[in-house]
Amino acid sequence: MSVFDHAEFDHHEALHFFDDPTTGLKAIIAVHSTALGPAAGGCRRWHYTTDDDALTDVLRLSRGMTYKNAVAGLPFGGGKSVILASDDAPKSPQLFRAFGRAVESLNGLYIAAEDVGINVDDIRLAGEETSYVSGLPQHGDSAGGDPSPWTALGVFLGIRAAAKVRLGKDSLEGISIAVQGAGHVGSRLCKMLVDAGAQIFVADVNRKNLKQVSTSMQITAVSPRDILFHDVDILAPCALGNILNSETIPRVRAKVIAGAANNQLATERDGQRLAERGILYAPDYVINAGGVISIAREHLGQSSVDEVRAEVSTIPTRLEEIFAEAHATERPTNVVADELARRIVANAGDTDATDDLERIQFG
Repeated sequence: MSVFDHAEFDHHEALHFFDDPTTGLKAIIAVHSTALGPAAGGCRRWHYTTDDDALTDVLRLSRGMTYKNAVAGLPFGGGKSVILASDDAPKSPQLFRAFGRAVESLNGLYIAAEDVGINVDDIRLAGEETSYVSGLPQHGDSAGGDPSPWTALGVFLGIRAAAKVRLGKDSLEGISIAVQGAGHVGSRLCKMLVDAGAQIFVADVNRKNLKQVSTSMQITAVSPRDILFHDVDILAPCALGNILNSETIPRVRAKVIAGAANNQLATERDGQRLAERGILYAPDYVINAGGVISIAREHLGQSSVDEVRAEVSTIPTRLEEIFAEAHATERPTNVVADELARRIVANAGDTDATDDLERIQFG
């Protein structure tokens, strides 16, 4: 099958494959759009069952980054990279330097940062070979460093906004929330939710992650098989995507879905399925934009930590506008968000697109 016929190919501008036998690096970099600026998006290192699974992931994720950066009002397009993990090519300084050289070869077309399986030190190593990376160790009061805390903060604020709209609650005190995934973002989100008085249920296939969260705060562990269907007010997916589909949605008991995972919906139609069940869905690339806001401002060198925090704090306003538009037009929230993102990209540089974005950002 031609890549142009791939189900997830969406007029991507470029697709690059890298194979470095010396280090074992096998990576794919997908550039979906540069209409708003250089393609920016994280690098994911994952054990894929097949190479086609990796291709599917990078195509979907890069398109999601176009939408995420557009709705967040950032001067970047959308891109993503995946490193195919294997026992034959473990993490090593040499591997990440090779990845840095791969990024450098694109001459600024793509800017990489952390995602699943990648940490600040990995990006630092890549940064020894290229300047087109972000999420580097933070210095002083400038923006930068691990984007996970900012992603978690944006999701926390978005959960509060969704709870107010769907549950009529001004506080998370006593609200039951199931968190799927206790990694860098999920664990930080759990801490914020516990501090806010919520009752938290957590699942993670990584027992080390789950143990760390369980021993550091008051949560209830749940089987990974059951977490999506737990009887709670809010479900917060913070692991991998494609979890909401025709088989899982009928079993979801939460009234709100608001989490950090990318590509939570298996298909666009699944947003309609959620709406038909009265489940309020916070579009993932809107609520989880805190991390990319941080890495974007770091790369541009224009912002302090306080300024990044203020910008992340606009995420609830964007969500509230999307929720209101979806309610008024009787359309799923994911459709409303996608249309906004595509309109901004299609009209890059036009005042109408800027006006659309300002309405989302500031009400």
